[in-house]
Amino acid sequence: MTKAGRAPRSPDVDRLRSTLRSYMEENGLRSTEQRRVIIETFLRARRHITIDDLLALVKEEDPRIGYATVYRTLKMLTAASVANERRFSDGYTRYELADEDEAHHDHLICLDCGRIMEFEEPQIEKLQNRIAARLGFQVQYHKHELYCVCTNAECPHRKDRESE
Repeated sequence: MTKAGRAPRSPDVDRLRSTLRSYMEENGLRSTEQRRVIIETFLRARRHITIDDLLALVKEEDPRIGYATVYRTLKMLTAASVANERRFSDGYTRYELADEDEAHHDHLICLDCGRIMEFEEPQIEKLQNRIAARLGFQVQYHKHELYCVCTNAECPHRKDRESE
């Protein structure tokens, strides 16, 4: 993929683990076996994941883990800056790996199949800063989400659109 429009690099999972260990120590939090299963499953997922999706994955390893434990663990990961909460237009909260050194990225979201793709586009970043400056603002942060429909031949909903 070219530099413009490239996919973001993967977060440094070892650094995220270290960040989490420090956060837990500073806050007197224990590392239970259930938390470890949830954390490691989340770190391996490498996608935007809902609580329900994560719960289904962790139950494969330990069926005793409940919704509340997954919810509390994700809240802890967010507070520790290991996870970022994302809310797209479908009403679900999703979580993705955070990385303080990761470049800002934006999202493409398929309205049909729900696929989420991250991308970086330096021209978008430059343009929004230029517009803000022209109007007397300085961008502190932003959220850029493009709601689309897949043109990917593998999209399971593509045939539905072609018949319309």
